Amino acid sequence: MFVRGKSYELDATISTVDSDMESNNYGIDLTTKKNQRRQSPPVSSIVFKGFVGTYQDYCQHTSIHGVQYLGERDRPIKERLFWLTVFVVSIYCCTKLIYSAYTKWDATPVIVSFAEKSTPVWNIPFPAITICSETKRVLNKASGNNSYANLYNQFTADMRATRIFKPQNITARELEEFRTLLHVCNSQVIEQDMPLIPGEEIDYFNVLERMLPPFERYFFYCRWLSRFDECDKYFSKTLTEEGICYTFNGLRPTEIYREDTYQYHHSNAMGNFTESSWSLEDGYDAASDVETYPARVLSAGSRSGIFMTLQSFKQEVDYACRGPVQGFKVLLHAPDDVPQVSKQFVRIPMGREVLIAVKPNMITTSEGIAEYHPQRRQCFLSHERLLRFFKVYSESNCQLECLANFTLSKCGCVKFSMPRSLDMPVCGEEKIYCYDRAERELLVREFQRVRSLNVAGEAPKGAETACNCMPACTSLIYNAEISQANFDLDEMLAAEGDTEFMREYPGSQMSRLSIYFKQSQFITSKRSELYGVTDFLANCGGIFGLFMGFSILSLVEVMYHFTLRFAVNLKTYFKVDL
Repeated sequence: MFVRGKSYELDATISTVDSDMESNNYGIDLTTKKNQRRQSPPVSSIVFKGFVGTYQDYCQHTSIHGVQYLGERDRPIKERLFWLTVFVVSIYCCTKLIYSAYTKWDATPVIVSFAEKSTPVWNIPFPAITICSETKRVLNKASGNNSYANLYNQFTADMRATRIFKPQNITARELEEFRTLLHVCNSQVIEQDMPLIPGEEIDYFNVLERMLPPFERYFFYCRWLSRFDECDKYFSKTLTEEGICYTFNGLRPTEIYREDTYQYHHSNAMGNFTESSWSLEDGYDAASDVETYPARVLSAGSRSGIFMTLQSFKQEVDYACRGPVQGFKVLLHAPDDVPQVSKQFVRIPMGREVLIAVKPNMITTSEGIAEYHPQRRQCFLSHERLLRFFKVYSESNCQLECLANFTLSKCGCVKFSMPRSLDMPVCGEEKIYCYDRAERELLVREFQRVRSLNVAGEAPKGAETACNCMPACTSLIYNAEISQANFDLDEMLAAEGDTEFMREYPGSQMSRLSIYFKQSQFITSKRSELYGVTDFLANCGGIFGLFMGFSILSLVEVMYHFTLRFAVNLKTYFKVDL
């Protein structure tokens, strides 16, 4: 009984203790779980933990040089600082070099270099040739006291005295011719306060045409491509600042000027023209024949050029008009350019033989530069700069139009030779001083504008002038090499025993002119990209690869680790911690 009873009491005690322990344990478990829910880590710490894990994973697997040392946990802090410094210095060097490459690309994206192949001369037209005689009006004995010299002396005297020019014993026709000669003779000697000349407005073109020396007497004979013919088949009249001149191989006015211009409506009076099959940018039509317009030649040398004999007469020369230097002026220009003879010409004196060997200088354009702004490439494509008076853009045409506009605003009129619309007033004799000084004032104004912008630092890429006449992206000019020799007409006639010629042409003075290409092939220049987008990216890639081993895939790695991989890591951490 003792034993059994004791055992019973022990069992009862154990049961009671077990029951108490179960009760106590149960209570402790509930409290712990509630505390754990209340003390879960904040979201920011989980995000930071995910970022650190992603960063270490990226450093371990990246292809960028040096970055793997920054993410190693066991790497000493000094070594990490060393590699961080190297990495920052590499980034600085990359940025500096890439900025330099970008500046070069942005400032000078276009380079002019020689083309890969030479160009045959039949790909371009023979130069247009404009010839102006220094004899503006034939001096004859019938004019008597009404010659230009006598009338100008009286004009000068009246300018100081009555300020009204009233010549005596002069016909209306002679007065019109004198008024016209004031514009084409030495106009720079005209003073500002000139006397008034009575009379109505006149058509200077008609008067100049009336005064012209006979063409067949002054252009004695011509030879083109070894064929002798009359010169009037090749030359047509052209209105210039020197008066009416004659042009060979130029485009007709209706292809150069717009429909509302004076020159377009007077194109029939300037001669017959053939339809053109050529443009500067596109060249000749692929189906065009050998004989086309503008004309072209197939080889170099004098036999493939133009040869002509020019003539003037001693008794017809009016030295009071053009001064002591007589003869002819010759200008070589592109067929689509308007000739401006007074700016650049070759003098053909009498009694000389002049040979002009032509060396073309052509600049073409690659397709890639059309994407750049004209100010960046410093040239205009044909469709980018539309002119008011001209259908064809060229730098010289643009400058001539700008001068006409400036002269109109300054003087209220334009010179008779300037491009103009039908309703624009033409300057009379009282405006000669004004329009003669207008060109210089325009040049000074352009210079001062560009200089002020450059000084102010507002034109790092080249200032745009008020005229905005940059070169055409495709251009063609003709350079000349000149040689001369004496042409002794009298000695030749005497040697041949020819006395009929001087009786038929008394006082004749002759010169011979030959113009031809110097070489059958020439090297063109080409505007092309100095740095295209591909070149710039390749340059940047080379710099990044040299300093850091960086590539496009390296950028993809960065995007992958800190977007997709980072999101997966965050999702995992949230599951574990929450």
